[in-house]
Amino acid sequence: MAKYQNILVVIDPSQNDQPALRRAVYLNQRLGGHITAFLPVYDFSYEMTTLLSPDERTTMRKGVISQRTEWIREQAQAYLAAGVQIDINVIWHNRPFEAIIQEVLREKYDLVLKMAHQHDRLQAVVFTPTDWHLLRKCPCPVWMVKDQPWPEEGKALVAVNLGSEESHHDALNQKLVREARELAGLVNHTEVHLVSAYPVTPINIAIELPDFDPSVYNDAIRGQHLVAMKALRQTFSIDESLTHVEKGLPEEVIPDLAEHLHAGVVVLGTIGRTGLSAAFLGNTAEQVIDHLRCDLLAIKPDGFTSPVELDDDEDD
Repeated sequence: MAKYQNILVVIDPSQNDQPALRRAVYLNQRLGGHITAFLPVYDFSYEMTTLLSPDERTTMRKGVISQRTEWIREQAQAYLAAGVQIDINVIWHNRPFEAIIQEVLREKYDLVLKMAHQHDRLQAVVFTPTDWHLLRKCPCPVWMVKDQPWPEEGKALVAVNLGSEESHHDALNQKLVREARELAGLVNHTEVHLVSAYPVTPINIAIELPDFDPSVYNDAIRGQHLVAMKALRQTFSIDESLTHVEKGLPEEVIPDLAEHLHAGVVVLGTIGRTGLSAAFLGNTAEQVIDHLRCDLLAIKPDGFTSPVELDDDEDD
């Protein structure tokens, strides 16, 4: 398991409250380790200032970086005063997600925490393009922190895929459960639930095949999922009352159950592949994520390779 000893916190430059840093300190106080507060900054106007010489533009960049570094230090002052070790790293980069992932690759971080904004009217978490790039391409787990307090008795809900015949899903399911339970045991013994959604009868089949019995089909599919869930929970000695096999679409079942359980975080696997397809989470995962109203911890399978590569050009 990644013990989350080396945590990268992406600072939100648009506000003074930093929920991701607060969550990182919370984890740090229970797990130990080290925190780096990270902010990529860029101002296109500095690049376009033709009246300035290259040296003057460099000086201006350094000035901006220095100002933002001091601003982050002020944000973290209470934690620093309490003895929490927080490094601050502000860099000049015009593509935030690339800067973040390159920093992860360079310094071998165990976990990235980033704030996710919440839509007040819908209560749903709103993800930015940078968020999606991180969820798709970051090689280490990504924890998207909602800008709301952790719910009382907040639980962890692990979304597992029990309907796939592909063997890599079994390994990823076990990794999700193992890491969630080990982390929960170290952090306030948080209760861990497992959930899997199974599909309803395809309407076109029921219409085209007069002798087709939807109830028999549903029972068979549910039975397969229950057997698979039983095997998974028994592997980790998880009580049956903490497992949920629900009929419906994952993007409806998982967020609804998370809300019903007052879950603080949903743990989700994001299948990664090499090459061009590494840019995609998969439709199901993306739709589930888009409907969540709580924190999200996205974990890649073993062997995932990020499509983002280290950039040696300091001026990029």
